[in-house]
Amino acid sequence: MPESLALDSTVAVVTGASSGIGEATALALAAQGATVALVARRAQRLEGLAERIASVGPTPLVIAADLTDAAQPPRVMDEVVAKAGRIDVLVNNAGVMLLGPIVGAPLEEWERMIDINVRALLHCAHAALPHLLEAAEQGPRNVADLVNVSSVAGRKINSGSGVYNLTKHGVGAFSESLRQEITRRYVRVGLIEPGAVATELVGHNRPEVLEALASRPGLGSPMQARDIADAILYMVTRPRHVAINEILVRPTDQER
Repeated sequence: MPESLALDSTVAVVTGASSGIGEATALALAAQGATVALVARRAQRLEGLAERIASVGPTPLVIAADLTDAAQPPRVMDEVVAKAGRIDVLVNNAGVMLLGPIVGAPLEEWERMIDINVRALLHCAHAALPHLLEAAEQGPRNVADLVNVSSVAGRKINSGSGVYNLTKHGVGAFSESLRQEITRRYVRVGLIEPGAVATELVGHNRPEVLEALASRPGLGSPMQARDIADAILYMVTRPRHVAINEILVRPTDQER
């Protein structure tokens, strides 16, 4: 009889699953037996990922959604529960990093970061929490996990990333307050703070910002998305009595 996997019979929701850390995390969770709900705006990318996941784990759910629309997070979580029966893990990964000086910055960039990094994360957490609390009271694990993907920018402030710092510090504060509130109900709240990672995130910046970033010292050689997925997988596969509350992951040669 094959050995059971750590996440057999569980259901995980991964936002921002169409690329980067979200994509790698969805693959890692599925390989450990989870039925993964893939959530992002780019439906075609999700369909391609779903085909890959089906070869290593349970058939995933594909749910295209713009999470900055306040109506979408509850719709997504309701659809997951209707189709898969439960939610054991939420990985709040969707985010955007738009850097540059505060003075003269385009206000629409600030609004976009607040909408995705803060509002969408909060709305997803709010919609998923009743289901996570219910899952923690049931088998197979009698514990559930809410993982918020932040950044090293959530604990270290740098010039040129003021509003990004603001959003990620907010994610950390929310995560710790929520952890204190629900940890005795066996819903673990974890915070992942990646350093430099080779994903699409940086490429969304304006050309002049990209030029400045290229000459910024101390960032080191970027990690791969799967490195962060490994940390998330470690967090959600601990025994019920162990909660990994925070993981800061930097490239070995990243100085700051």
